[in-house]
Amino acid sequence: MADVTWDFSRRAVAITGSAAGIGAGAVAAFGAAGATVYALDVDEEAGRAAVAGVDGAEFLRVDVTDRRSVTAAFDHVDSRGGLDVLVNNAGGFWEQHTMESVGDDEWDRIVDLNLKGVFLCSQAAIPLLRRSTAGRIITMSSLAGQTAAYRSSPPYAAAKAGVLALTRVMALELAGEGITSNAIAPTAVLTERIHTVRSPEERSRTAETIPLGRYGEIDEIVAVMMFLASEEAGFITGETVSVNGGRFMA
Repeated sequence: MADVTWDFSRRAVAITGSAAGIGAGAVAAFGAAGATVYALDVDEEAGRAAVAGVDGAEFLRVDVTDRRSVTAAFDHVDSRGGLDVLVNNAGGFWEQHTMESVGDDEWDRIVDLNLKGVFLCSQAAIPLLRRSTAGRIITMSSLAGQTAAYRSSPPYAAAKAGVLALTRVMALELAGEGITSNAIAPTAVLTERIHTVRSPEERSRTAETIPLGRYGEIDEIVAVMMFLASEEAGFITGETVSVNGGRFMA
């Protein structure tokens, strides 16, 4: 992978779901690029581990599905000097349900985490981003939100499709204020969650469906995230960047 050097030394970045996987990778990468990083997650132990050794990074315990928790976090960010980039990364699911097997509680939990959390964090961040000279909202969606050609858990797929619509709504509403809103839609990425929800056999079968023949890597997703956060991406908004090894070509 090419070595691209970004300079975010004058930028403050808030990253939700930052305790592991793509979020933890983003904390390290933005920190290495000089940003002030606010790592938001409900998992305090793992979240503090994610910021350990990352210059300019601070962990904030946040439940993205709870308005009071979100408001308190962004009030803190505001008191520390403001915000330039919001990365809505919190999300995921834990079991492969079918339409008949998913229950009300599971539906609500997954939709709240993957969609309501994006709404609450974006709503709280917008007043701060208005004061930035380069406000950015970057939201993680999924291939599951783009197509039903591959099996996913129903509430997760529905929520990730909602994320794409919300991304476009925010892009249109905020464009006049110079704030961009874009989404990233990966296919399977080698994170801890992949090993939890998919057996070795399922992982092997999934890799076979990807034209490039392998899963994505965390740093490949983070590289796209950093580009969308950069000044060079200032004329891109309302877009979904697919990072899927050719698995879905719209």
